[in-house]
Amino acid sequence: MELYFDPVPLLGDARGAFMGRWSDRKWLNVPGPFYGAVTDNCGTGRIHAPGLVLYEADYFTEYVYRQPWTTDELQQLVDAAEAEAFSGYGCDGDIHWTPAAVREWWRDRGRIREYLASRQADWEADDAKAGQGVAAAARDYAAYLDGELAAYLRAYLFWLEERRSPTEADRLPRL
Repeated sequence: MELYFDPVPLLGDARGAFMGRWSDRKWLNVPGPFYGAVTDNCGTGRIHAPGLVLYEADYFTEYVYRQPWTTDELQQLVDAAEAEAFSGYGCDGDIHWTPAAVREWWRDRGRIREYLASRQADWEADDAKAGQGVAAAARDYAAYLDGELAAYLRAYLFWLEERRSPTEADRLPRL
């Protein structure tokens, strides 16, 4: 796994597509600089960023279940934000997340796992109509919660505490 990089400075003019407010972010967003807040329900996020964006089952509002890890993924998320009619994605998570808040989110991740499991039938029914692979992405999110997300969050905690990307020699904080 690569070490964390700060994607926000790379946004340039695309930063204008990220007008979402932190106070409106969905609880399902993974900690990091990007999040979905008040988004539309047109289902465009997964068209542009299928490995990063999921839909809330009730209203199909969009949220970020994986933070971009590469510049290609960052471009996908930019494309999703630019296609979102309400400009409801945010990119200022780094100024709001604290190490304590990330650890609290991590402790409560079981709530997300339960939510994902409880909505599988809804997403499978929607996939039969729209074919966006939401049910499989929800399973991917659950596997991410149980797998490599911990390593990402430890690197993100380092970023929050040190305001620099960790090197291979750095000791990462505990979750």
